[in-house]
Amino acid sequence: MKDDLARDPSESRLEAGRCVMLYDPSLVGNFAAHWFDADHWMIAGALRGSARGRGSTHFFEWQGRGYALRHYRRGGLMARLSTDRYFDRGPERSRPLQEFRVTRRLQQLGLPVAPAVAARYLPSAFTYQGDLITLRIVGAVSLAALLGGSGDRGSGDPCAATAAAAIDWSAIGATIARFHAVGLHHADLNAHNLLRDASGTWYLIDFDRARFRNPGLWCDDSLVRLRRSLLKVCDATGVIFDETWWHALLQGSGARNGR
Repeated sequence: MKDDLARDPSESRLEAGRCVMLYDPSLVGNFAAHWFDADHWMIAGALRGSARGRGSTHFFEWQGRGYALRHYRRGGLMARLSTDRYFDRGPERSRPLQEFRVTRRLQQLGLPVAPAVAARYLPSAFTYQGDLITLRIVGAVSLAALLGGSGDRGSGDPCAATAAAAIDWSAIGATIARFHAVGLHHADLNAHNLLRDASGTWYLIDFDRARFRNPGLWCDDSLVRLRRSLLKVCDATGVIFDETWWHALLQGSGARNGR
């Protein structure tokens, strides 16, 4: 499958010096650079909380909509050299602009994602920083949280085990299968990136470094990665991982193994 992420005619572009910002005019009105400034939203009284993962995410509300503003941060050993700067290979190859376009491609294909609102590439010398804004999914809860990994439950809490047993694992597998069918290779398929909304629909988020490929063995590799994540969350929360959950997920995904 050709990984063609050329400019979408429906996306809008704003440039300020070397800084490049892309945005969806149907999702944001009167767009300006301050959309990427968490302090701006705090002063406006619109900030609604924050979360830390691979990136630093702030949540805000504006004109009746909820948004998630994520600043790209490094993980692993590279974070010791720089927490949030990446080697600059130009805006079109930057992580935020590529994630923006991957997400919009998935939106156009009708897949359940958090819609991409805007992305920013902010260069300095030979490096750049990046940011991405998406719409918040109403009533979303991560699979990790449903397994008791939100930090709200203690290890071994029977409520966490009950919640895990009530999860529609086949529906999760079917959701993953939809993304694999269009050739989407998620770089970090884990229990934190699968969300269930208030209606029970499952979503996949965080497409940093994701790309489109011809379906192949990488589909099974992604499932193996997800299984490791599930085992890690269950181990941390004291929930006993039930193999029937995994078999139901595999059945829903159409995979034959994924162990």
